[in-house]
Amino acid sequence: MKEIIQFKKGVLGLCVMVLINERDQYGFELAQQISKHIEVAEGALYPVLRRMVADGHCTTYLQESTEGPPRKYYKLTPEGKAYMNELVTEWNRFVTGVQNLMEETERGERDA
Repeated sequence: MKEIIQFKKGVLGLCVMVLINERDQYGFELAQQISKHIEVAEGALYPVLRRMVADGHCTTYLQESTEGPPRKYYKLTPEGKAYMNELVTEWNRFVTGVQNLMEETERGERDA
């Protein structure tokens, strides 16, 4: 199970960037969007967001909410968008490589 947790941790930043690139979002909203596709604890998201801000990939701003206190929204910086594009390219290469390896292994098992 440790591997599954590591998969999720490794891809969480990419998921966040892709969603924020679509439109600025606040933390809870991001957690809800990601949870539709990947089971992840909401608490795992905030360290990723803090790191993205510290690395200059994201900025934040407060926006008034009709449902309580102002919300902190996250927005990709130009550097963040460039970094996200690099990550997407690498992710696609990685997934393709893993898929190819798995398919070759499955073919080898059938041929044996």
